[in-house]
Amino acid sequence: MTVTKIHSLLIGDELERKQYEPISRVQLAKYAGASGDYNPLHLDDDFAKKIGMEKAIAHGMLIMGILGEYVMEIVKDEAFVSNFKMRFGKMTFPGDTIHCVGKVKDMFLLNEKQHIVLKVTAIKNETEVVGSGSATLIL
Repeated sequence: MTVTKIHSLLIGDELERKQYEPISRVQLAKYAGASGDYNPLHLDDDFAKKIGMEKAIAHGMLIMGILGEYVMEIVKDEAFVSNFKMRFGKMTFPGDTIHCVGKVKDMFLLNEKQHIVLKVTAIKNETEVVGSGSATLIL
């Protein structure tokens, strides 16, 4: 990912798209350990099938973490991230590749500090939104 100059962003600017590695079973197991979320829905295909899924699904918060990582890679140390929010979309399965994209939605001054509002989206299979949200950058 090329470093974006936060100070030069304008409303409507699109941020560089980033592709992450496909979601792996190892990643799900590590996330379960880190988060304490051992729900078998995320780890056990047989359990997932019993409740009507095709296979185990990724933790929603894992996807939020990927989207948060995307924002932090854009920001580096140029700004403080505030009000990071995300809504969940489609389910993510092992093997799915996540792409993150962003766009400058708004800019304003508050308490003499520049604020930049980003719209950010995590996508799989080029068109399926698995998470969308916003983050406010304070310069």
